[in-house]
Amino acid sequence: MKASIAAALLVSAASLPAWAANVSVTDAWARATMPGQKVSGAYMQIQSDADARLLGASSPAVPRVEVHEMKMDGDVMRMREVQSIDLPKGKTVSLEPGGFHIMLMNLPKPIAAGDVIPLTLVVESGGKRQTVEVKAQARAVGGAMHHH
Repeated sequence: MKASIAAALLVSAASLPAWAANVSVTDAWARATMPGQKVSGAYMQIQSDADARLLGASSPAVPRVEVHEMKMDGDVMRMREVQSIDLPKGKTVSLEPGGFHIMLMNLPKPIAAGDVIPLTLVVESGGKRQTVEVKAQARAVGGAMHHH
């Protein structure tokens, strides 16, 4: 009896990856801010072993977190919130300054270089949602980041 229960548990555990994409996040970082600055950005490399989509993000340290895209619209760089970012199977998707990124908004206090910002990414694959926990370390970066 115990052997059959153990075997059933093993089979059910082995079948979990069939629906849940294996999502890996590397080089996660956030931009350090100046005193009084209420927004920042978080950046990372995301790879999935199945076709998936990044649907959103949240953080216990930041009241409002949104997924954004910056791109040229004629001669003007525009930023907008996006509903999702495709994560094609086996391809690395870069969230980086000037492109897709995670906006950290309404910051309760400045982010100092070395601070760690916990983020929870929401990813959908095969009709199922899962979360991926990420720790983004703040970096001081030259040049001001302006979001309006």
